[in-house]
Amino acid sequence: MRKLGLHEVRKEFLDFFASKGHLVHDSYSLVPVNDKSLLLIGAGMAPLKKYFTGELVPPKTRMSTCQKCMRTGDLENVGVTARHATFFEMLGNFSFGDYFKREAIHWAWEFLTERLEIEKDLLWVTVYLDDDEAFDIWEKEIGLPKERIIRLGKEDNFWELEVGPSGPCSEIYIDRGPEYGDDTKPGGEGDRFLEVWNLVFTQFDKDENGNYNPLAHPNIDTGMGLERITAVLEGADNIFEIAAIQDIIKEIEKISAYKYGTDEEKDMSVRVITDHIRAMTFLASDMVIPSNEGRGYVMRRIIRRAARHGKLLGIDDLFLTDLAQLVIDSWSVSYRELKEKEDKILSVIKTEEEKFAETLDKGIEILASYIDDLKKSKKTTLAGADAFKLYDTYGFPLDLTKEILVEKNISVDEEGFKAEMEKQRQMARSASHAGENVGWSAQSSDLKIQGDETKFSGYDSTKGAGKILKILKDKNEVETLDQGDQGALILDSSSFYPEGGGQVGDTGQILGDDFVFEVEDTKKTKDGIIIHLGHLESGSLKVNDQVSTCVNQARRRAIARNHSATHLLNAALKKVLGDHVNQAGSEVTDHSFRFDFSHYEAVSKDKLNEIEDLVNKYIYEEIHSDIYEKPISQAYEEGAVGIFEDKYKDQVRIVSFPNVSKELCGGTHVEKTSDIGIFKILSEAGIASGVRRIEATTGENVYKLLKNLEGREEILIDTLKANKGNLLEKAQALVEENKNISKDLENLKKENARAGIDDLLKTYKEVSEIKVLSARIDGQDVNSLRELADELRDKLGSAVVVLGTASEGKVNFVATVSKDLIDKGLNAGKIVKEVAAITKGGGGGRPDMATAGGKDPEKLDEALDFVYHIVENLL
Repeated sequence: MRKLGLHEVRKEFLDFFASKGHLVHDSYSLVPVNDKSLLLIGAGMAPLKKYFTGELVPPKTRMSTCQKCMRTGDLENVGVTARHATFFEMLGNFSFGDYFKREAIHWAWEFLTERLEIEKDLLWVTVYLDDDEAFDIWEKEIGLPKERIIRLGKEDNFWELEVGPSGPCSEIYIDRGPEYGDDTKPGGEGDRFLEVWNLVFTQFDKDENGNYNPLAHPNIDTGMGLERITAVLEGADNIFEIAAIQDIIKEIEKISAYKYGTDEEKDMSVRVITDHIRAMTFLASDMVIPSNEGRGYVMRRIIRRAARHGKLLGIDDLFLTDLAQLVIDSWSVSYRELKEKEDKILSVIKTEEEKFAETLDKGIEILASYIDDLKKSKKTTLAGADAFKLYDTYGFPLDLTKEILVEKNISVDEEGFKAEMEKQRQMARSASHAGENVGWSAQSSDLKIQGDETKFSGYDSTKGAGKILKILKDKNEVETLDQGDQGALILDSSSFYPEGGGQVGDTGQILGDDFVFEVEDTKKTKDGIIIHLGHLESGSLKVNDQVSTCVNQARRRAIARNHSATHLLNAALKKVLGDHVNQAGSEVTDHSFRFDFSHYEAVSKDKLNEIEDLVNKYIYEEIHSDIYEKPISQAYEEGAVGIFEDKYKDQVRIVSFPNVSKELCGGTHVEKTSDIGIFKILSEAGIASGVRRIEATTGENVYKLLKNLEGREEILIDTLKANKGNLLEKAQALVEENKNISKDLENLKKENARAGIDDLLKTYKEVSEIKVLSARIDGQDVNSLRELADELRDKLGSAVVVLGTASEGKVNFVATVSKDLIDKGLNAGKIVKEVAAITKGGGGGRPDMATAGGKDPEKLDEALDFVYHIVENLL
């Protein structure tokens, strides 16, 4: 057989099927497109699913791909054995109603025996036990002896879903020889026969009753693991011995100074890193950003797992980007996006590794203390609250905590962890709703109101006509409403836009012959019934009254300006920051708007200026909006963007600003971009891991903002006794002067503290022949206290030093322990934690240096006196 490497095999396969009339398509993203059933692409056919079901028309009836895939179901086993992997590449050729079994079998045989030159005598096949057609093709046309064609049942050789396309399959195996096991044919438990290719013959449509109805145009779906077939050709026992992957292992050996194959535990760490570096590099290339949910959590987990295993190999510095660079350089021969997005890939990985590095040592130290406590108490389960603290405070995913504990035969109270998580979510929800109007109107969208969907007429005009169908007062239906009453009206038709899609509800008036109803907010039920919330300003109204709907036009226009600006901003963000940017939420009011988006780092001032300039450029180009409806499948085909989590009807509304933006949106918009006037970013900040928020405003609001800034500038000029020409210089001079005064004050504090250092040295006491100095030093910040503690410890030579200070109702402690005393059981983190507890506080740190805080200054002296007792107990 030919000795081909990974990248060569990939090219040979795709070239072969191109010669057979197949459209060779680049690998699809690991992130599924318009398929909420999948977290990540885990099979070669997954991105083509809608071609097989007939929902979409394929670009050609014959296709071939090398698809990058991710499977995380057995992530804990990756590294434990040399068989498991998260990331892999799947070679496949596909027919959508074109060719069928004969061609699929002949071409598979031709590729393996002629292109790859695998000896025919080494190949075996399995077929579904009732598939005589496939059996005959293998025997009579290919010439494979009967004894090397094995019939197997449904578990092995039939592919199906609960309902939908299904069919038999034929698997191709290679005999690796008796040294791999005693099996005499495929289908056994041994490792002698290795499956290399699976040919699926999708010829049935399984209905809900379990009937297999023949498809008029059967399909072909095949899959061959690139790493596995390369291992066969290279004579490797497993994927970690493939030359391309060995390059990664050699780099890990270089970084860690550890030789792979020396120690099984460390070998496991090498395999974890080797697998995970490919996974994180390709996920980053598809701009999956580390977060605490969904595929972002997968990304965070593999980066942190790899970083932790680096620590186990003795790697103290950041190293993942060096390995990612190797993957980029090697795999970009077939995946050009790796080079195109090189900077972003490395930035995503480096940012997350740095975040984890900040807390990894601390988290491992805390976890080690938990393990020690469990061993002392002879317990084998870590409390859920402790696991949650590691997650919430130190960024340890639960899975990482579990993985470390498994090595110590300790489990985790996962139910307790979930309870703590839910407790935090409840607190967050309570905080987010603090101060809200908790009246019934705030919950209107959840009311069980029967009736038909309200006809919305507000896209074309802010004025309309309708009839009152229902009146609500105090959650109950009533027949009339009198002057001064609070309530809600439901009409058969309305020009009021109800809150939805991030856009706030309209306000205005509903007018009758002798009444005025002030609409203070507009909402919508799940069934599309529009609810107009407000009060009756004058007159009285009743069910069936004919009314006019009059939306506050100035407010609606301001909302439309801001809403259209969100679309332009989304487009600008993608253009400036990259295609990985996706909308993660929005809120559009008449005053301003917020726009949440996925991105892995803070946006620099230069980039923000570029984004702001680009949005204003779109505005000044006077681009006319194009708004229309289409079936959702067609909308996606033409590139319309929608929020992944949103639910859309079959027929969707598309808001397009040609050549700039095209989004699914039900909101109200401007007729042309120039109607927006001007766009101004107010702020940019992170709101969650991997999610940023921009707040901005448009139009008249920008003018008001400028007037406000002008007024503040006048106040500054008066305060600093300056003028517009020298205001900046005056402010800078004042800041510099303040800095110098603060520096002088800080130096004076340090001098005062050091002036009495000789006296302090005399105050130490001996506890079991160990020098212990505990003292109160007021007027110092933590940094000064730490420097003083270090100096006192060094002058004492071998000692425990604990210093405390109190100011403005707060207490701070610093503890330091000489390195020679750590081996005797003394630990600065444990000491300072107990000391702080007396002042109703807490803290911790390294065994040699730790800090803590407290809330009760009156207990400071008592706490410092207790230090000697703590030290004595630790010895």
